[in-house]
Amino acid sequence: MRKNGALAALLGVLAAIVALVVAAPGQAAPVTAADPVRIMALGDSITGSPGCWRALLDRDLRAAGHTDIDFVGTLPGQGCGFPYDGENEGHGGFLATNVADQNQLVGWLAQTHPDVVLMHFGTNDVWNNRSPATILAAFGKLVDQMRADNPDVQVLVAQIIPMNPANCAECAQRVVDLNAAIPGWAAAKSTARSPVTVVDQWTGFSTSADTGDGVHPNASGDRKIAGRWFPAVVNALGSAPPTSTTTTTTTTTTPPGSTCDAVVKVVNKWQGAFQAEVTFTNRGTTPVSAWWVRFTLAQGMSVAQVWNGTVSQTASDATVRHAGWNSQVGPGGSATAGMIVNGDPAGWTPAPVCGS
Repeated sequence: MRKNGALAALLGVLAAIVALVVAAPGQAAPVTAADPVRIMALGDSITGSPGCWRALLDRDLRAAGHTDIDFVGTLPGQGCGFPYDGENEGHGGFLATNVADQNQLVGWLAQTHPDVVLMHFGTNDVWNNRSPATILAAFGKLVDQMRADNPDVQVLVAQIIPMNPANCAECAQRVVDLNAAIPGWAAAKSTARSPVTVVDQWTGFSTSADTGDGVHPNASGDRKIAGRWFPAVVNALGSAPPTSTTTTTTTTTTPPGSTCDAVVKVVNKWQGAFQAEVTFTNRGTTPVSAWWVRFTLAQGMSVAQVWNGTVSQTASDATVRHAGWNSQVGPGGSATAGMIVNGDPAGWTPAPVCGS
């Protein structure tokens, strides 16, 4: 009897504990914060050794207000001069075709479960003379594996940077051939639930100015790669308010005898800041160099960062200039720089003018 009584008492205590744990009527259940968006950078040594474009991209995204992100991977980050979220899947020397054939991605996905994948892959495949069709078949298998892990994964696939290694004269054209085939493959592979987006990393990238060996990006190359990924990642995050359609354009003729168009366009905005594009177009009949676009900022605005160009600001006057590699613009051609601006673009009239 004493034993049964003790058991009954114990059960009573447990019942009381359960009653305390269960929320009382009208009492809100605890709220769990949403998990951060998990971003995987997938590729070879261009992505991971050290792949400092990832550090720049992480810093750019956070400076633009996208702080609820988590770069994931089974590899740790390498030193890039400042702290950043460095986990990645940039495996030096790896071929996309081998990763697909050996199902290596499956294990990486099982440990990371990305929501967004940035894939700059295929350089070593090109180097080993794998055909575009073979490489794209491997890409397709990798995307299938990503979707098996996360049916809603968003895939950003790069048209890879050019390459001109000393021991592969044919590699430059092989990259061109692969990049030409990527958009059609991506369009066929993309779905509404799991879109595949092409990011052009090739245009404007110079193997002489932006690499140290004809293959791997230097500091200038890292800056360009990060700048190209940035708007695509922001779009994939989808956490900002809808894109603004406001575009303000002013056409000028400066200096005499040369014609250019200047466009400043707001392409995205969020609380306290926005993203804009600055485009210079050569309307003349001869090439121009050292282009610039000058415009007016509204009160309280300041340019936080710029890519594919440089910026100077004095009070409300800002000037975006070429980045060196894109200083030359042929007749009818254009060059575009991107920027993050602190402030609210509502009602902003930048009144741009241009010259070279």
